[in-house]
Amino acid sequence: MPRDTLTREQIVRAAIALLDAEGLDGLNMRSLGKRLNSAATAMYWHVKNKDHLVVLACNEVWNEVGLPDLDAVGWRTAAERMAGDLHAMLARHPWLVQAFASQPLYGENKARHDDHILAVYERAGFRGTEADQAAGAVFTYVLGHALSLSAAVSADRRLTRGGDEAEALMRESMARATEIAQRYPRLRERLDTYAAREYAAAPDRSFEVGLRALLDGLELRLGDRHQNPHPAA
Repeated sequence: MPRDTLTREQIVRAAIALLDAEGLDGLNMRSLGKRLNSAATAMYWHVKNKDHLVVLACNEVWNEVGLPDLDAVGWRTAAERMAGDLHAMLARHPWLVQAFASQPLYGENKARHDDHILAVYERAGFRGTEADQAAGAVFTYVLGHALSLSAAVSADRRLTRGGDEAEALMRESMARATEIAQRYPRLRERLDTYAAREYAAAPDRSFEVGLRALLDGLELRLGDRHQNPHPAA
């Protein structure tokens, strides 16, 4: 595809597909050019470099997180929906978790999300820094939970690329982990569960249970403030 027929939007969409399939390490201009039937050099007429392309891809997928109408739903419903959407988006694009650790990520869609989530916690009754802390606590929880999903995808990709040698190494590692777990009674009781058999897996509905507990705690803080609006210094 000649450079004058390429658009940034086409490049970003192709980059997201490549990132979903190959991960952050699999993104390069040559592979992207092949997907677009274009020379790798043509990419640079539209994006500065790989890091710039990751920023653009991040901003695009952030648009998948819904922004509930705060005049139509309560703050807690809005918070649950946004956290659930974010978790689902990170599951669809596990490379994004890795990208957070490698470079700053920004863009209009992300900024729109961040502004709206602050509005959610301000509507709840948190003020100033408190709203930042509440939003940050929930975001960190979602990101941390998505890390296990990203780890599982990375492990599967490594097994696929590494063939028999990588698969043998994984079996050996899991066998060793099981052997160690046998020494501890609570771990031993759980060895037959799915979470114990699958690498980086979590018990069923762990995300929902943890999110509910976190929001319960934030709601309690609001209740404590209403009962004691002027605590002693």
